Amino acid sequence: MSSNAAYSELMAHTRDTAALGQVAGLLSWDQEVMMPANGTEQRAEQAGAMSGVLHARRTDPKVGDWLAAIDADALDPVGQANVREIRRSFDRAGRVPADLARDLASTTARSQRIWAQARADEDVGAFLPTLKQVVALTRERAQALADDGNVYDALLPDFEPGTTADEIATIFDRLRSGLTALRERVLSRPAPARLSGDYEADAQMALAREMAGAMGYDWASGRLDLTTHPFMSGTRGDARLTTRIDAGDPFNCLYSTIHETGHALYEQGLDPDLAWQPAGNSVSMGIHESQSRLCENQIGRSEAYAEFLFPKMHAAFGDFGLSGPGELHAVANRVAPGFIRTEADEIHYNLHIMLRFDLERALIAGDLSVDDLEAAWNDRFHTDFGTAVKRPSNGVLQDVHWSVGLFGYFPTYALGNVYAGCLWAAIQRDLGNTDAMVRTGDVGPILDWLRKKIHRRGSILMPRALIEEATGAAPSETPLLAYLEEKFGDLYPD
Repeated sequence: MSSNAAYSELMAHTRDTAALGQVAGLLSWDQEVMMPANGTEQRAEQAGAMSGVLHARRTDPKVGDWLAAIDADALDPVGQANVREIRRSFDRAGRVPADLARDLASTTARSQRIWAQARADEDVGAFLPTLKQVVALTRERAQALADDGNVYDALLPDFEPGTTADEIATIFDRLRSGLTALRERVLSRPAPARLSGDYEADAQMALAREMAGAMGYDWASGRLDLTTHPFMSGTRGDARLTTRIDAGDPFNCLYSTIHETGHALYEQGLDPDLAWQPAGNSVSMGIHESQSRLCENQIGRSEAYAEFLFPKMHAAFGDFGLSGPGELHAVANRVAPGFIRTEADEIHYNLHIMLRFDLERALIAGDLSVDDLEAAWNDRFHTDFGTAVKRPSNGVLQDVHWSVGLFGYFPTYALGNVYAGCLWAAIQRDLGNTDAMVRTGDVGPILDWLRKKIHRRGSILMPRALIEEATGAAPSETPLLAYLEEKFGDLYPD
């Protein structure tokens, strides 16, 4: 078989596999948003069956034959990226037994619903038996994937290809030092009060929809629904948002929606000419998080955005207790230790991630048992945040990730913040006065920059190379720390 023919057949096979993968994603979205409670067992069987089909396609010996026949050097950069990503998927999938892949999919489908109920009931014990199964299956998969015995590193390519736990830990150590020093200075100064009141759910959702649209979200290619833990699902013409409502805190819904909108803008902005090709997919969760965090923080919590947002909030809620944009900006950036990661200020957020990163590494390595996880969480939280965890929904049960087997995902949130810091510095350099744009709600030039530099580039480059190409410098925590120092130095002056 010629190289061209092999490449053509491989891409046709990959297209159908990608389509089936999107069907699996819709099953997952439905489970968290619309599925009746009694559908859990059926969905577990469906998820297991779909996982089996996908695993069989990804490990089909024909994929290996096609890859062997292709002359990758003769392909253009898109073709080379396609072959690189397909080869990586084929090699990884081939190491995992089909029964294990199916068991993990069906177990995590059950586990998600058990976690949600345990969280609602504040009952860690109801979730631990299932979590033990998820951890055991994840360890087994990691052991099958590991080349050098480092099982946690074997999971990272699912989320952030091209990095290791040691590299992440080095960045986190440098980041922690800067964050803790900044935190001490900020917490020594008076903080603004929180918002208080009762904010009607329909008004919150209407405001969230308006702000997502103002960010550039295409409503013809998505929708917004409520869920326990906000997420974005899908791609291109079907990129769906979810959010949640807290009657006493409209920022929860607003910023959760803006965050997920950042994810969706990435997916809606992928190159349409590369649809169904691996090169046209988003490249990593760290890059994905850079898009959501940049929208949420560098734009959505900026002083300029507060000027745009204040009249919108006043129209939605009437007199909501703040005097103007300046006070809104201060309250939206209030710094205080808190239990919930998704509600954390920009200084504390990465400390939440570091806690989870260290605990999940220990879980997967076998250095921490599931039975001891809650105590380890509570001890570490008290050390890092100075507050005792009073209920599991504020602690070990707050995040969905471990229930669905996403070990290795958490560090990408902090990497996303680092990448967002790099991108924002480059945007300021290239576009100049972005405040004037954001103040009027015109983020179009910023989105155009991201479309060109990140979204349309898909997976042609690996994550770190993509950031370097976009910004002219290798990824570093320095721009993020500089941004935080400037922002919170102004908000909490000496």
